[in-house]
Amino acid sequence: MSFASTTKQELTRIETEPCCQRAELSALVRMNGSIQLGNGDFRLDVATENNAIARRTYSLVKQLYGLQPEVLVRKKVRLKKNNTYVVRIVVDADRILQDLSILEKGMKRVDGIHPSLLEKECCRRSYLRGAFLASGSVNNPDSASYHLEIVSTYQDHSQALCDLMNRYHLHAKWLERKKGFVVYLKEGDKIGEFLNIIGAHQSLFQFEDVRIMKDMRNSVNRLVNCETANLNKTIQAAMRQVENIRLIEREIGLEQLPNRLREVAEARLRYPDVSLTELGQLLPTKKVGKSAINHRLRKLDEMASKLKANTC
Repeated sequence: MSFASTTKQELTRIETEPCCQRAELSALVRMNGSIQLGNGDFRLDVATENNAIARRTYSLVKQLYGLQPEVLVRKKVRLKKNNTYVVRIVVDADRILQDLSILEKGMKRVDGIHPSLLEKECCRRSYLRGAFLASGSVNNPDSASYHLEIVSTYQDHSQALCDLMNRYHLHAKWLERKKGFVVYLKEGDKIGEFLNIIGAHQSLFQFEDVRIMKDMRNSVNRLVNCETANLNKTIQAAMRQVENIRLIEREIGLEQLPNRLREVAEARLRYPDVSLTELGQLLPTKKVGKSAINHRLRKLDEMASKLKANTC
């Protein structure tokens, strides 16, 4: 089971108050519902491929309105896709849509999210939970990038969802796609905050555990890469220094160098693989620091450059 499916399974088990049930059901119906008209009938179908969400929708309708909706299972043969579960409301469907603030009288669609659904903090969280259950998805935290999105048919509703999420400073954004509008989060810590807001606490713990381990691995890799790069630079510099000292030895002899340069040159030839700090501690006379060793080796490099220029 995917991380998104596990998260939704957890959300369908949350117990809520009637006001929160109304907000959650409103989001589920608005995003997964369709109105069917014909032969004088008016019915509401709420479709999903997740049987747990279908059970949740059924329970919310029954608890809020005392109805027992029909439940249909449509089997998809092509490409062996999942079944589709349809919760069908025939009795009082128009009244329920008005009570959920999805339609106004006269069958006019309510733009955005009606303020009555968001009056309480608990209801705001429940609406976001319903929206995620209806058409949300979230990447497995083990994947290369973090991504959570909620797809909606209408632009005004996506903008309202985005504004609602940003009440919690989630840095949500929205964009248009071919099949609708998408509200999305890209930051790992903000996705974790969203899971906490909608009540997916077990999924949040799993998400954070994986994220911490991933961040730790990335930090270790960065440190290893940095150390490797520094080691390569040290080796290349030491090889260049040895080459330059060999040139000076062949052309003029190390005994012709000032004492301070000669002892550094001899030490570098004797210990070609040590760092500058270690080289300073290996001098036969007075031990010196890294900067002093670096200064003397630069002098030797300059002498070698002049010798090369004269040779050319």
